[in-house]
Amino acid sequence: MSIENGALTARETGVAVRTVESFDAFVAARSRALLRTAYLLTRDHALAEDLVQTALAKAWFHWSRIRTDDPEPYVRRILVTTYSSWWRRRWTGEIPTDELPESPAPAGEDRVDLWDALGRLPRRQRAVVVLRFYEDLTEAETARLMGCAVGTVKSQAAKALARLRLDPALASVASADQEPSR
Repeated sequence: MSIENGALTARETGVAVRTVESFDAFVAARSRALLRTAYLLTRDHALAEDLVQTALAKAWFHWSRIRTDDPEPYVRRILVTTYSSWWRRRWTGEIPTDELPESPAPAGEDRVDLWDALGRLPRRQRAVVVLRFYEDLTEAETARLMGCAVGTVKSQAAKALARLRLDPALASVASADQEPSR
C-alpha cells in the first residue's frame, strides 16, 4: 500500500483502495434506508438493527472490492442473504398452546392492518413483497438480491398477493369497499 495524492493505492495494481471515510459516508447516508428494509423483513426493531449492523460489518471486510460508484446493491444483497440465513436456521413450526389465539378484528372496523397480513406471509414471499413494492425494485433487481431467478420472484410475488387478497383482515375491508352503489 502506498499513499499517492492523499489516496491509498495497492502497490501491485495501482488501484485506489476505498477508505474508511467512504464507508462512514455510506453508512451515514444510507443506514436509515437499510434499517427500513431490515424492519420490513424482520418486523422487529431490535432484529432489524442487528441485521443492519451484521450486514454493514460484512460489507466493511469487503469494502475495498465493492464498486465505488454504487455500493448499495451489494450491501442490500448482504442484508437479504443474511436475513435468509437467519430464518433458515430457525425452526418456525407450530407451538402447542392451551388457549386459542385471538379472533380477527370485527369486520365493522375500518382499520386495515397490513403489517399483520405481511407478517403472516412466508418469509420468502414477504421478502419479495418488501423489495418489489416497498423498496420499489424491479423483478431483476429483486432476483439478484435474493439470489434466485426472475421467474421465482414473479411466482413468489403472485402467491404473496393472492394470500394477501385472501387474508381475513384485508378481505373484510376489501369487501366493504366493493359494495355495489345504488
